[in-house]
Amino acid sequence: MVVFRLGRICRPKGPGVILVLPLIDQWQRVDLRTRAFNTPPCQVRTLDGGMLLVGADIQFRIWNPVLSVVSVQDLNASTRMTAHKALTHSLSKKTLREIQSERLKLGEYLGMDINEMTRPWGLEVDRVELVIGSPVQSSDEAPQGPLVVPPSVPGMEGLPVPIQQLAMHFFSQSVSQPKTQDSVAVTVPDELTPDLSGPRVDELLSAVRLLLSENLVNRVQACFQFYISSSDQRQNCYYVDLRQGCGTVGAGSCPDPDVTLSLTESDLLSLFEGSLRPYAAYSSGRLQIQGDLRTAMKLEEVIQLLRK
Repeated sequence: MVVFRLGRICRPKGPGVILVLPLIDQWQRVDLRTRAFNTPPCQVRTLDGGMLLVGADIQFRIWNPVLSVVSVQDLNASTRMTAHKALTHSLSKKTLREIQSERLKLGEYLGMDINEMTRPWGLEVDRVELVIGSPVQSSDEAPQGPLVVPPSVPGMEGLPVPIQQLAMHFFSQSVSQPKTQDSVAVTVPDELTPDLSGPRVDELLSAVRLLLSENLVNRVQACFQFYISSSDQRQNCYYVDLRQGCGTVGAGSCPDPDVTLSLTESDLLSLFEGSLRPYAAYSSGRLQIQGDLRTAMKLEEVIQLLRK
């Protein structure tokens, strides 16, 4: 029970017998048990132009009764509205095939999105299960949307990935302009190739090493193992161990890591520079994670501390 005494909030009381002062105290009862509701199926237009009926079964509980009373007027209605908005916004960035094949994984992402918005209300979502119906409209053969760079550019399979991406960038610019010739030859000089190897990753590790502290270890309590793929197809190992003491950072393997992350050098630097979020990298397939997803997302605390 949350009690307001002359308009001022008191500490939560109960469960059990509670004494209140007539005409002075006003109170509101808060149920801390896990509750559930379902989001009715709604039409979602996917990234590839398809139309799909998607609903969700959501379980949530109140972890802070005071915030649930003072932060929002109608907690149930606000949570339903937030879940519906997060559902349509998140799935609109996925293709029809991704939604149908990755239902459980997308439910975890959706739960994290809802938690970010409802945590200030004293509410936490425990489980989200998507209910996917049959497609209302199949995906278009030529979807209208942003240009997605393929992993391999035809005719340039032997070149490093950064050169392929650079060539695709020039190609996309030439497509957007009126064509004056039947074909356009693009020559990529060697000096335009990004230098993402060696020293930059070592400098990043040195910067992270300066941030290590007991406070950070107490907040994260996890060990991260990184497998970094370079542009010349080599794979390097690094680790960030934040389980005891002030933590350690270095090259090589860490015994019994909590989470293993696989990504490229450029994506690793983008994560710590702030231009790429861990959740966005994971949902787009640029970051491969083995282990608990919530533990992996704790890496963002280290990134935010580094950016300060």
